[in-house]
Amino acid sequence: MTTLAIELEIPSAENVTVTDDTLSVDLSDGRTISVPTAWYPRLSHAEPKEREN
Repeated sequence: MTTLAIELEIPSAENVTVTDDTLSVDLSDGRTISVPTAWYPRLSHAEPKEREN
């Protein structure tokens, strides 16, 4: 019996964008993941300058 080894490539974050409503992360494999900033209270209450950091 043989076994098949699967090699996984974990994508890295290429770009991160934070707006008043959304946190978006562009991944190296072409996907973009977006979530509401309400899920992260520190981001939702942060000033724009703090979000840029």
